Amino acid sequence: VFCLPDPRTDPWPLVHSPVPITLIFVCYLLVVALGPLCLRQCTPLRLRPLLLAYNLAMVALASYMCYEFLVTSVLANYSYLCQPVDYSRSELGMRMARVCWWFFFSKVLELLDTVFFILRKKQEQVTFLHVYHHGSMLFNWWAGVKYVPGGQAFFIGMLNSFVHIFMYGYYALASLGPRVRRHLWWKRYLTMLQLCQFVAIAAHSSYNLFTECPFPDGFNAAVSLYMLSLLPLFLHFYHRTYRRGKR
Repeated sequence: VFCLPDPRTDPWPLVHSPVPITLIFVCYLLVVALGPLCLRQCTPLRLRPLLLAYNLAMVALASYMCYEFLVTSVLANYSYLCQPVDYSRSELGMRMARVCWWFFFSKVLELLDTVFFILRKKQEQVTFLHVYHHGSMLFNWWAGVKYVPGGQAFFIGMLNSFVHIFMYGYYALASLGPRVRRHLWWKRYLTMLQLCQFVAIAAHSSYNLFTECPFPDGFNAAVSLYMLSLLPLFLHFYHRTYRRGKR
């Protein structure tokens, strides 16, 4: 299971070969590296209507994915402790595979976060954490959709989509300008929610490394290690942003 592509998702857009997603990532890195240089003589773009539309669209997409993950897992009687992938072409099996693909594709769309920062000359927002998180999620979920679209992975997609409803909701409100932004006191709690998400996913994936479960240990181990790599980065961000009182 670990080595063989899922025949259901293999022909879907961006899944069959790693080349398209690698090219997207290379273009992303070029934008990160060269974008500020190309725009250094330009005035920052405001983009308020575009940002509002984009963030609201991402809220809608995250809400749809969270709903699909939750409802499909309930209808299919998924286990939170051990859930192998349903590789059948049953209605529920295909429904779960489709929402996994949408979750993967949302990671492609989220690269626009960085593009908007660069166009607005918010270069201080384009940190190592930001680029690492966006780029790594792209490849993580390409592998997930190609090999294990469902099973244990549903919990990651469902929880992350839930968090992103609030995250992009915050961004949508913040894009309305300083008069609204100064009332957004709950940004700190959004970061705490993200940290809780990483702990929950790491615990969920680690559990099956010590039990007999027909979901590939390689994916569970990779997810656990990835969450452990994000935790110190986000804790450092939390300390720098809130403990030191910096923005």
